Amino acid sequence: MKHLLTTSILGILALPVQAQDRLSIMLDWFVNPNHAPIVLAQELGYFAEAGLEVDIATPSDPNAPPRMAAAGRVDLAISYQPQLHLSRHDDLPLRRVGTLIATPLTCLAVLADGPIQSFADLHSSKVGFAVAGVQEVMLEAMLAHHGLAPDDVERINIGWSISPALMSAQVEGVIGAFRNFELNQLQLEGTEGRCFYPEAEGVPSYDELIYVANPDTMNADAIARFLDATAKATNFILNQPEHAWKIFSSTASELQSELNVMAWADTWPRFATRPAALDAGRYARFEAFLAQQGVTQGGLPVDALALDVTAVTP
Repeated sequence: MKHLLTTSILGILALPVQAQDRLSIMLDWFVNPNHAPIVLAQELGYFAEAGLEVDIATPSDPNAPPRMAAAGRVDLAISYQPQLHLSRHDDLPLRRVGTLIATPLTCLAVLADGPIQSFADLHSSKVGFAVAGVQEVMLEAMLAHHGLAPDDVERINIGWSISPALMSAQVEGVIGAFRNFELNQLQLEGTEGRCFYPEAEGVPSYDELIYVANPDTMNADAIARFLDATAKATNFILNQPEHAWKIFSSTASELQSELNVMAWADTWPRFATRPAALDAGRYARFEAFLAQQGVTQGGLPVDALALDVTAVTP
């Protein structure tokens, strides 16, 4: 990230002297193609043009970013819509203020030539999960969609060892695989994978990656400008994906791996072109889904979950 921060400072110095609002954002994990609009907005000077100085940080614990935003230790954090619902029911002062990737990425991954050829084949199988909670709820809903009960499969917590768990036959399926990463990782290991998609198997569609902030302390105007800058970066990516990749991957040597090259092709078409736009129905439906599954008590109105910062009066 040193290169990103250095570029940010140089870009700011090159502009006429003007007041800059400082924003800090914590990513959900290490920098990867999912974060390209943020990195490109930094590299192309769009943040500076918007009067922003943006500090980008990565977490040591992927569960930390929402808590950091709720506590006011960062202005923005990247999280997931399903996690937001749980966080709000735990009374964390958070709201979705923007969308980074508006389509689900999570899937239930299996080996293409393995024993699971249809969803019914999951009966009496072992299914791994990466994160307890929402992923298990998704699995149960997908099982119910095919007339299977939760105890028809054995669930195993495999952490982030998704591809190795499948290839070693520790499990026959994994819920929590990202379709733009794990399938490519399996291919690089000489194994073909296949996905069952939650949104096609009884789970309401949802925003995969979102920006969250504390509504009591956030600077709505600065966040709106942040989202506008990332929208410009997204348009740049959509119009010039190869050029965008060259700029993005040049910011850190670890991005120039074969896996990231493959993931880039599967990721860039999914970026939200209107990151500030709010699909209220989507949040209402997922809130109702979680209550139906018995995970939460439900009842949170959309404005207790998500905001359109462009409509927030300072």
